[in-house]
Amino acid sequence: QVQLVESGGGLVQPGGSLRLSCAASKPVYSIRAMGWYRQAPGKQRELVAVMTTIGRTNYGDSVKGRFTLSRDNAKSTVYLQMNSLRPDDTAVYYCNAVDEEDYWGQGIQVTVSS
Repeated sequence: QVQLVESGGGLVQPGGSLRLSCAASKPVYSIRAMGWYRQAPGKQRELVAVMTTIGRTNYGDSVKGRFTLSRDNAKSTVYLQMNSLRPDDTAVYYCNAVDEEDYWGQGIQVTVSS
């Protein structure tokens, strides 16, 4: 079983930056895939970014070039650096880990507004 603890959300102005963190209860390099999804009001949950055990990363089309997913093996934590934020990035962001099962964090609000 993998437990995930998210942090780092909040309110930011358009063009600003935020960094989300997701700490896992087991070494992140041993988890098959780990990353972030988001869900805006009235919309389906969508992929933001995901990284495999070998470090291959995929990004959703709407965040390419603005968001960066990274991990710190020593801290068993993945990070989502979000730059050039836009109002349409407003959503609840969920950390996800795919191991024997699919695991989700509790979700963290990111609001981009002036």
